[in-house]
Amino acid sequence: MTSTTVVPADRRQPAGRHLAALIIGCLLILPGVGLLLGGGAISIAYAVGRDSAGFLSLTYPVVSSSSPAITVGDAVVQTAPDAPSWVLDRLALEIRLSAQPLESGKAIFLGVAPTSQLNAYLSGVAHEQVVGATAPTANNPRTPVMRAIPGADRAPAPTGQKFWAASATGTGSQALTWKVSEGRWSAVLMNADGSPGVAVSATTGVKAGFLLPLALLMLGIGLVVTGIAVFLIVRGASGSRPASYTQTPGAPAGYVEPTGEPVQSAPAPPPPSAWHSHPRAMSPVALDARLDEPLSRWLWLVKWFLAIPHFIVLGVLWVAFFVVCVIAFFAILFTGRYPRSLFDFNRGVLQWNWRVSYYCANGGLGTDRYPPFSLGPEPDYPARLDIAYPTRLSRGLVLVKWWLLAIPHYLILALLLGGGGWAWSQATDNGYRFDAYGWGVLGLLVAIAGFSLLFTGRYPRALFDLVIGLNRWVYRVVAYATLMTDVYPPFQLDEGGPEVPLPPPVPAGRLEPPGQVGR
Repeated sequence: MTSTTVVPADRRQPAGRHLAALIIGCLLILPGVGLLLGGGAISIAYAVGRDSAGFLSLTYPVVSSSSPAITVGDAVVQTAPDAPSWVLDRLALEIRLSAQPLESGKAIFLGVAPTSQLNAYLSGVAHEQVVGATAPTANNPRTPVMRAIPGADRAPAPTGQKFWAASATGTGSQALTWKVSEGRWSAVLMNADGSPGVAVSATTGVKAGFLLPLALLMLGIGLVVTGIAVFLIVRGASGSRPASYTQTPGAPAGYVEPTGEPVQSAPAPPPPSAWHSHPRAMSPVALDARLDEPLSRWLWLVKWFLAIPHFIVLGVLWVAFFVVCVIAFFAILFTGRYPRSLFDFNRGVLQWNWRVSYYCANGGLGTDRYPPFSLGPEPDYPARLDIAYPTRLSRGLVLVKWWLLAIPHYLILALLLGGGGWAWSQATDNGYRFDAYGWGVLGLLVAIAGFSLLFTGRYPRALFDLVIGLNRWVYRVVAYATLMTDVYPPFQLDEGGPEVPLPPPVPAGRLEPPGQVGR
C-alpha cells in the first residue's frame, strides 16, 4: 500500500485583496472601539452621574474675586444655516447655575445675558473672566482659573438692568435655570448691589435630553463598525494560511501533490526556521529577521512593559553612542579611520536596539523570545544586524554626509518613524492650543500586525516583509548618518528575508559612488 507524508508548504503570499481587507479592518477598528468606549462612558455618566433633577454637575467650593463681577462663558450657540428652528428645541439643552454666599446674609446675583450687552454693562468695570479650571486632587479641590480685567471698583446694581435672559438674586442659596437658545451668551456672578468682593461656593450643571439617544447611537454604530473591522481582519489574515501538501514516495525531489488537487511540480519547502537569502542592494549594513512563529495572540500588548529594563539600559547606551559619534567624527577628520573599538561599541548598540525593537516596537513584533542583554551579534536570535567595518573613510564626507547629504533620507524617515497630527491640550490662562504628535508608517503597520495576531493568531507574511524592508531602510540611513560608512544608502525597499553576505570593505584610498560598493 502506498503511503504519503504531509509536508507543510511555504506560506503563500496573501492576495492584494486580503492585505487590503486586513489594513482597512485595522483602520476601522480604532474608530469602532472609540465609539464603543465613548458611548459607554456617556451611558455610565447618564446613569450614575445625574442628580435628582437630571443635571450633570461640577462644584467649585470657593469662587472669589476682589472685583465687582466674575464672568463665565462667551459661548456661541448656532445651528447650520439650513437647519430648522426646532433643532435646538429637540436637543433640550438646559444650563443650571447655583451659588451660596460664603458670608452669611449677603445678597448675590446670578445672570445670563447676551455677551455684547453684558460686555457693554461691564465696560470700564474691573472684573475677572473664568478661562479654565484646575483638576481636583486629594488635598486641593477644583478651583476656577481666572483672568483679571482692570477697571472701576464698583458696577451699577445688576438688579436694575433689563437685558437678562435669566437671573436669580437674594440672600442664601440662589439658582437659575436657562434653556439654551441660539446666540452668543455669557453668565455673571456678582453682589446684588454691584459692590466689590464676590465670594461664593458655586455649582454648574447641564441637562441634555439628547445624551441617552446619542450614547445608544454611538454604541450601535460602534458595534457595527467593530464587527465589520473584525470580519475584515479575519478575512484578510486568512489569505496567508499555508496549504497542505503530500509527498508521493518514489517521486523526484521537489515533486509534491497538493491535497485534493491535480499533481503538479513545485520546489520542496525549506525548514520553517531556515534563513533564506535574497538578492538585494549591496550595502555594508545587513539586517536580518525571521518570523519566529507561532506567536502569542496577546503578548504583544504587554511587551513594551516587559522590555522596560532594556529601555533603561538603551537610554544610557544611546547617550554613550552619540558621545562616541562625536569622538569618531574628529578621529575620521584627522586620520581617515573610525577607531575599531569605538566602531564595535556603536555597532553593538545598534544590534541591541534592533533586537529590542523587533521584539516589541517598530521592528515588527516578529518574535516572542525575550531579547538578550548583549552588545554582541547573538547569531541565534531571530533578529540580526551587522555593519562591515570600513578600513578607510573620507575626511571630506565626514563634514557633510550626516546633515547635508542625508537630508532626502531624513525626509523619508520622518514619514516612516513619525508623521504629523494635532490634539487639544490645556495651555495657559489664554485658553487652548494645538499640540503636535506623530505616528509613522512603521508604527501603523506594526499596529495592524498586532491586531491581526490578536484576532486571528497570524502575522501576514506580506506585511512582515514590508515592515522588515522599511526597518532595513532606517538602519542603513542611521549607519550612514552616524559616520559608520561612506556608502550612500540606496533608495531601494528590500522587503523581507535576510540580507546577502556582507561585501568586503572598500580598499584603502578608494571611494565608491553613493549606493555602490563591491560592484
